[in-house]
Amino acid sequence: MWLSLKGKVAVVTGSTIGIDFAISKEFVENNDVTVIVCSRSKQSAVKSAEEIKGKTFAAEIDVTNRSSIKRFLQQIISDHERIDILINNAGYSFDRKIWYKKFHEVTDDEVDRIIEVDLKGSMRLSMAVLHSMLQNNPEEWVIINISSTPAIAGHIEGASYTIAKAANIALTKCIVLEYSDKNIRAYTLALDNIATLAKYYSMNENDRNKAAEEPSMRRLAGLKRSPRLLHVLQVIIFLCYR
Repeated sequence: MWLSLKGKVAVVTGSTIGIDFAISKEFVENNDVTVIVCSRSKQSAVKSAEEIKGKTFAAEIDVTNRSSIKRFLQQIISDHERIDILINNAGYSFDRKIWYKKFHEVTDDEVDRIIEVDLKGSMRLSMAVLHSMLQNNPEEWVIINISSTPAIAGHIEGASYTIAKAANIALTKCIVLEYSDKNIRAYTLALDNIATLAKYYSMNENDRNKAAEEPSMRRLAGLKRSPRLLHVLQVIIFLCYR
């Protein structure tokens, strides 16, 4: 158990927008964690890192490419010597054409594109970081995989996304059962419709009108972050301490 997160090094994938940007900001500004802000675009990573007050470092990574992951890890270990916390939430961008298709209409290519990022991306990075950290005999290490409530309960739309996120729950179980004796902890957070500005701006006008009835979305006009988002951030920090 960590008594403090001060000085810990965290990698947060997909951290230039949305909930992952909020996680990075919470780690750095309120818990004195050093965060590696990750994106496929180095420019985007730099821009987001500059918006956070504290110890952040921008890095380019493509979780669909093992060579990119290898270069990323070499850079991080060289600069910071270790990784203490990994937050896996890189995801395939919301695609209305895929999301609103009936299950029997989704093509193999559409399923593969989502799984390649949402599932296999998390697997690849977890594998690589595990291999690196086991060589260094970590005192303690935490992996948090971000999933969704449809992965548990199912959903009437977005079958491909739901299936990929459900598999992330199994990924966490595999890590726990194989590596808990090495002081490595792993968790899955199954999130529902968490309101962020990035989510709001990704919607078209019709989607925004539908979402307007949801309290958490209405609050965006007057709050920097919604109460529900704040609760998620608190849970993540708690899990890292635990």
